[in-house]
Amino acid sequence: MKKALITGITGQDGSFLAELLLKKGYQVVGLVSDKFSIGDENIKTIKDRIVLEQGDLLEEESLLRIINKHKPKEIYNLGGITFIPTSWEKPELTFQINSLGLLKLLKIMREVTPKTRLFQATSATIFGKPVKVPQDEATKVNPQTPYAVSKAAAHFLVQNFRHHFHLFACSGIMYNHESERRGVEFVTRKITLNAAKIKLGLAKKLILGNLKARVDWGYAPDYVKAMWLMLQQERADDFILATGKVHSVEDVCKIAFSHLDLNWKKYIRTDKSFYRKEEAVEFCGNISKAQKKLGWQPETDFSDMIRKMVDYDIKFLQRGVKNE
Repeated sequence: MKKALITGITGQDGSFLAELLLKKGYQVVGLVSDKFSIGDENIKTIKDRIVLEQGDLLEEESLLRIINKHKPKEIYNLGGITFIPTSWEKPELTFQINSLGLLKLLKIMREVTPKTRLFQATSATIFGKPVKVPQDEATKVNPQTPYAVSKAAAHFLVQNFRHHFHLFACSGIMYNHESERRGVEFVTRKITLNAAKIKLGLAKKLILGNLKARVDWGYAPDYVKAMWLMLQQERADDFILATGKVHSVEDVCKIAFSHLDLNWKKYIRTDKSFYRKEEAVEFCGNISKAQKKLGWQPETDFSDMIRKMVDYDIKFLQRGVKNE
C-alpha cells in the first residue's frame, strides 16, 4: 500500500486529493497545525480513514518526526498562504511558509527519504506581467507580489533540488481553480455564496471590484488528478495546470444568479477600491505539455462548476437557517 503525506489536507485541494488517493488505495497522512487551522469541515467524511499528524511547515522537527515515522512514498505540499492580499499584510510569514517550509521538506527528503516523490503547488502568478498569452512552462518568471515571490522561490527550489540532488520533485504551476470548498474570501465563492444569500432573503446586494477582469478558472477536483499523475511519471518535471480558457468576473455573476432565476444586474454593485493593481494582466495557461505527457485534460465545464458551487451554497445556507 502506497503512503502519501499531504500538507494542507484540510484545504480545498488537500481534501479533494485525499479523497482521490483513498479511492486509489493509498494510506493518507495529513499534516495539521493548530496555529493555522481552518477546521475540518472539508475532511469530515473521510476523517476516520486518514491519519492526522500535528505539525507545522515552520517547525522542521515536526516535519522530520512525521516523515521519519511514516516514510511516505509521495509528499504533496499544498499547505501555505494562498490569498494575495494577505501576502501584502504578512509578507515575511508568507515567505516563511510558502518557501522556507518547502525547503525544510526538501532537506528532510534528501537526508531521510531520498526516494520519496514530491509535488509542490506553485502558481501562475510567478509570471507576474507575462509578455505572451497563453503562458507556457518556458515563460519568464517575473513575480509582482509577495505571494508570487514566495511561489517563485518554491518553484526554483524544486528545480534546484531536482537537478543538484536528483530528487523526484516537481512543481505544478497552478492557475485559478475553484470548487464548493473554496474559501469565501475568493471572488468566485464570494459570488456564489452571496447569490444564494440573496435568493434566500439573507442579503440584498453584493459589492465587487472589476467585473471585466478575466481569469483562467478550472475545477479543483480535476487539478488534483494532475498532481497525482505528475508523481507517476518516470521523470520529474514541471507542468502548467490550467484550462487554457478565460472568463470574466461578470461571467461568474451571470451564471450564478441566472441559475437561481435572478437578474444579476439588480444586485451587483462595483467599487473601485476593490480593484487590484495587477488585474490588467491576463493569466491563461497553455496545457499542451500536460496533455501530451500526462494525458491530462480538465473535465468540468466552467458553467457547470459555478452551478455546482451555487447548489452547494444554497444547501449550506439552508442547513444553517434550519439550525437557528
